[in-house]
Amino acid sequence: MPDSINHVVVLMLENRSFDQMLGCMQPIVQGLEGIDLTEIPPVCYNDCRSNARRYYQSPDPERCLDPSPSHEHKDALLQINNNKMDGFVDNYASVPGSAEDHYQDIMGYYPRGSLPVMHQLAESFLICDHWFSPLPGPTWPNRFFVHSGTCNGHVTMPSGTFHPDLPSCDQPQDTIYDCLEEKHITWKIYHDGMPQSLVLRKLWDRVDHFHDMTAFWRDVAGDEGSFPQYSFIEPCYRGAAENDQHPPADVMNGEALIAKVYNAFRGNDPLWKSTLLILVYDEHGGFFDHVPPPKATPPDDRTSEYAFDQYGIRVPAILISPWLPAGKLSTPFDHTSILKYVIDKWTLQGLTDRVANAKTFADKFLPALRKDEDMPKQLGVPPVSSMAGTSESVSEHEQALISFARYLDVTMSDTDPAGFLARTKQEYESLGDKVGVAEQRFKAFLNRRA
Repeated sequence: MPDSINHVVVLMLENRSFDQMLGCMQPIVQGLEGIDLTEIPPVCYNDCRSNARRYYQSPDPERCLDPSPSHEHKDALLQINNNKMDGFVDNYASVPGSAEDHYQDIMGYYPRGSLPVMHQLAESFLICDHWFSPLPGPTWPNRFFVHSGTCNGHVTMPSGTFHPDLPSCDQPQDTIYDCLEEKHITWKIYHDGMPQSLVLRKLWDRVDHFHDMTAFWRDVAGDEGSFPQYSFIEPCYRGAAENDQHPPADVMNGEALIAKVYNAFRGNDPLWKSTLLILVYDEHGGFFDHVPPPKATPPDDRTSEYAFDQYGIRVPAILISPWLPAGKLSTPFDHTSILKYVIDKWTLQGLTDRVANAKTFADKFLPALRKDEDMPKQLGVPPVSSMAGTSESVSEHEQALISFARYLDVTMSDTDPAGFLARTKQEYESLGDKVGVAEQRFKAFLNRRA
């Protein structure tokens, strides 16, 4: 069914569960599967125990939880615990450096209004309360799904600032960007520092489509017809400007980013009236959610590491457009639902079996624009926390990007990239692991390829 959307924009943040961020909206949004606030105190559906103590869902979690909860494939399976959803606290208790004082934060949720940006958007637009990460596991495999509908059978990601198997993360499958190119659909990837999507080798010959956030703010303020038809926004993953919401980063920095992006579209009326903004998170980050992930279609036959027949844990997702109603949508989605919608919309070639079988929200668009006064004209922008980037804790996602930056450094030289494997750990560690060094390598690679 045709719609009035000319521009699809995906803003993907990091490592938060649905219950933690949007579960509080159950009393506000009729039928939403969130947290039952009629219980005093709200309890988890299955008692979560550690050291014989029970932990319950409660408001006001730690905004800058350090260390970050574990969310590797094995950890996510332990948290799901055969669909009992009761392994979250025990799993966090096994994280080096975790303290009992913070076990409760794994069960914590943000009460209504404590995330002023996200909660106002949730009240005003369409919440997807059954949007799951594509697999139980960490950042990279789940983000590969939003770009290509698969993760090439790999459920793990590089860890530490040196990883000899990093080149094996390259996957040969087409991406949604290959499909868009074939039909001459315009697209851009906007990033603030290090774009994780650049890990996909398929995109190395298309680096002219990568643009920093300065370009985004310019483009979104410009002519509607010049804005890309499909765009993907990557937040800042590390440093003083970190706003990805990945612990221990302050969630309020992500709130500020969301508000600025929304305000920019809302301030350009022709663009606003032709755009679908999808706010979604890559994976749950180890935080509690009570809904067991349902069965899923494997994307392909690469199932030696995992069958890919069950989704990962539920994540927050809001569909934002004046062509969509407020309320909730409980259709089971994952990140490939975005790809399926885009493929159907622009009659693109298909990708994987997961994408082909994904459900979409295409039939939820309204026949007429909503009343302008029913939607926020501008959102308040929370002040950015000075705590961003000051923690000594570096997430595995950040470590992996730093490691990948070193791999990019090798690919830019005349040395065969396979020489990367021959270098010693000591040699690579001597290059330094400061985020500034890594960002310089990303920029140098983009500039050289362009």
